[in-house]
Amino acid sequence: MTISATSTPMDHAPLSPTAATVVADMARRARIAGRALGHSSTAQRNEALCQAAAALRAVRAELLAANARDVAAFSGAASFRDRLTLDAARVEAMAKGLEDVAKLPDPLGRVLSEWTRPNGLKIRRVATPVGVIGMIYESRPNVGADAAALCIKSGNAVILRGGSDSIHSARVIHGAMQAGLRAAGLPVDAVQIPPDTDRRHVADMLAASGLIDLLIPRGGKSLVERVCREARVPVLSHAEGLCHTYVHAAADLEMARRIVLNAKMRRTGICGATETLLIDNAIAPVLLPGLVEDLATKGCAFRADARARAIVPDLPPATAQDFATEWLDAVISVAVVDGIDDALAHIVRYGSSHTEAIITEDAHAATRFLNETDSAVVMWNASTQFCDGGEFGFGAEIGIATGRFHARGPVGLEQLTTFRYEVIGTGQVRP
Repeated sequence: MTISATSTPMDHAPLSPTAATVVADMARRARIAGRALGHSSTAQRNEALCQAAAALRAVRAELLAANARDVAAFSGAASFRDRLTLDAARVEAMAKGLEDVAKLPDPLGRVLSEWTRPNGLKIRRVATPVGVIGMIYESRPNVGADAAALCIKSGNAVILRGGSDSIHSARVIHGAMQAGLRAAGLPVDAVQIPPDTDRRHVADMLAASGLIDLLIPRGGKSLVERVCREARVPVLSHAEGLCHTYVHAAADLEMARRIVLNAKMRRTGICGATETLLIDNAIAPVLLPGLVEDLATKGCAFRADARARAIVPDLPPATAQDFATEWLDAVISVAVVDGIDDALAHIVRYGSSHTEAIITEDAHAATRFLNETDSAVVMWNASTQFCDGGEFGFGAEIGIATGRFHARGPVGLEQLTTFRYEVIGTGQVRP
């Protein structure tokens, strides 16, 4: 089958200027497309994803050229430039991500629970799509592909409003996703993007009660705060990724050096990067100089408390605001703590409930840390950069949820479903 990834942003005639709003028109079409998608077969949705992956590979040169235009126009920080930039390997990873989602079990139709009442009624709770999802995100073009893939597989229509920084890349990716839907015989309106970068579309999405069922913001603190403050639609929120790695007194020193270096410097601009290093006073004099050397060699800068500076005097001093900062850059805050209680207290004071890690060979200390750290993800002897849907086996993720309701941690297929109750009787009537 021949696949074309060329389309207008909406894959049909331009929107009428007399429409109430662009978003309202998109959402109504998404509702219709979502119903068809939710009732389609597993094989059909998988085919759409595999065909979209093929389309992405077919337009790789076009996508890289579009991305080069985005990067050339970008004037922000280097860490955000890295998020924005695509290369051949990242495009291939995007395509493979679509295929990986296709290989995952279908989340729809799962019987979550079932029981029989004394009167003979059989009741079961069954997984169903959420409906129409609005995704508001910044910079990273691959987020659009990941979100579209997860929504297609879970039977949800999605409206993708990416940042203006990545508009040219987003249009090519959107064309590939719609090409996959078209090739599989599914409605292309299941994946939509606004036709331009007008900021009013964000406000309209926030106000789209009754049209959009769930909003998912993915970006910086100001974006998430605005969505949570102004939305009239339920929000699956992602707070800052102010992640901590605590090196306990019983840590394996070589393991600690390896993990800390990776947790901070593998990719500094992602939300799972460690932003604060907590090191136990019992081992700080021995371990901290080596950790500083490892990180500095890779270009990391530091903000350190007085106790850390007493061990490594050249470290710049930290303020309270430094410990409350998600750096998203090659900068790390460092504090020396007196044991696990002090480490936990620091995380409670400054953390964002995203991801925390303990490095220790003491199983009792690790168990306590896992049990008493109230974050979405808690790790033992592993880099915080593993907080990722792909690494969790979800195939991809639409974001990291740090709230308390519906979902926490990496949000994959299962978290993009809700449920209905099915009640089967044999003629029962209520007395």
